[in-house]
Amino acid sequence: MSTRWYPIYQKGGPQLRVFLPNFWMKLVRPTYEQPPNVVQFACSMEMTKHDVKNYLEKIYNIKCIDIRTRIHMPKTRRDPGKGYIIKDDDIKFSYVVLPKGQTFQFPDLFPETEDIKQDHDKALDERKRDIKDSWRKNKHRPNMPGWFTA
Repeated sequence: MSTRWYPIYQKGGPQLRVFLPNFWMKLVRPTYEQPPNVVQFACSMEMTKHDVKNYLEKIYNIKCIDIRTRIHMPKTRRDPGKGYIIKDDDIKFSYVVLPKGQTFQFPDLFPETEDIKQDHDKALDERKRDIKDSWRKNKHRPNMPGWFTA
């Protein structure tokens, strides 16, 4: 099933035509605790379990033992301004079970190291000193806005 409309005639040779996949998948962090060999994806609504398996095996060489899918239907709500009833788009989630020895762990993209923490503390102390200096300079000018002072 295709969601794109391809033109009947396209300029150039057929070997230069590029057809993009009609499906997409996005790795998402699970909301509930999952076993270490289960990975959660948000995928295109048109994808079936077989499509998910073929997508992962052919493109990323990931072996899949079992695949379960579910469709998440968000709540309906009222628009705060106009009062219309709004429903967000449905999302299809697929849960992929990896082989027994394999596990998946999200990478730590923003590690909290001591160097960064010390830099933050140093910048915070410096900013506090600057604010105290500006208060000391302008304490004889009460009720004057900060942008007006020199």
